[in-house]
Amino acid sequence: MNILVTGSAGFIGSSTSIRLLELKHKVIGIDNHNDYYDINLKEARFVRNSQYGNYLHYRVDIIDKKKIEQIFNLHKPEIVINFAAQPGVRYALKNPDAYIQSNIVGFVNILECCRHNKVKHLIYASSSSVYGANTKLPFSEHDNANHPLSLYAATKRSNELIAHSYSHIYGLPTTGLRFFTVYGPWGRPDMALFKFTKAILENKSVDIFNNGKHKRDFTYIDDVVNAVIEVVKFLPKSNKNWVGINPDPATSKSPWRIFNIGNNNPQTLNGYIKVIEKTLGLKAKKKFLHLQPGDLLETSANIDDFKNQFNFKTNTNISEGIQKFVSWFRDYYKI
Repeated sequence: MNILVTGSAGFIGSSTSIRLLELKHKVIGIDNHNDYYDINLKEARFVRNSQYGNYLHYRVDIIDKKKIEQIFNLHKPEIVINFAAQPGVRYALKNPDAYIQSNIVGFVNILECCRHNKVKHLIYASSSSVYGANTKLPFSEHDNANHPLSLYAATKRSNELIAHSYSHIYGLPTTGLRFFTVYGPWGRPDMALFKFTKAILENKSVDIFNNGKHKRDFTYIDDVVNAVIEVVKFLPKSNKNWVGINPDPATSKSPWRIFNIGNNNPQTLNGYIKVIEKTLGLKAKKKFLHLQPGDLLETSANIDDFKNQFNFKTNTNISEGIQKFVSWFRDYYKI
């Protein structure tokens, strides 16, 4: 198929593009290569994608509606996977406009292009952050998620709601994937595993928020990509049993669906760091700090819906995943 992937030089976007290319799909990649983190890493991911003959790449920002329209009109993608977004919970405190522009304006541009080009299915990245103030664990798609604690989370929840309106009004099938703390080779330098590994190897201290007590449902990149590939083969349909008097937040009478993508095995940050230390054979210099504004105390994914729909399970435990990341890190940075 012709599949358009935005954020294709990003962490999840690049890894997903590679898998789609291996499956012989034609991938049209879009990425703005911004400097939120190391551009060289994004360039390296782009080079990795470009090794496949069935890959095309556009250095375009999804907020540029005219250029995005031109790409859609030219290639007529059957499936669109939107991973382009301004990530990060804490950066939103410094630059909120970046989140509104990319995550709201840019997302609506993608939706508009999808409806005008008769795209069969839009798949988009949401986040575990949308659960916000929820304390019922594990987080379920069938629970309310209307109390986000960060602007990033609010924009991701907005994506889900705006997508629903397009599914309802225009009949555009949309599937939102709430990713839970994705990690692994080619990962983002602003995330814990990358930062901790780099700091420990350089004998520098690492900032540990909430004294390392908060928990995350760390999910390995290959498991995430496997999940996305399953959704590519899936088309959301109307839930005929959906009723407005007791609305199910995960489904709809429209062709719209939300799924959690997680490991369903949360770990404390302190425990995560211990595995990194063991893998590196080095001890971390720890600087313990308070919980940051917008951070959740714990994330844990209920993935029963995804398991039941796709007979799916995650295959990578924390020790194995961190070992694979460290091996990649040493190789990539010639350590």
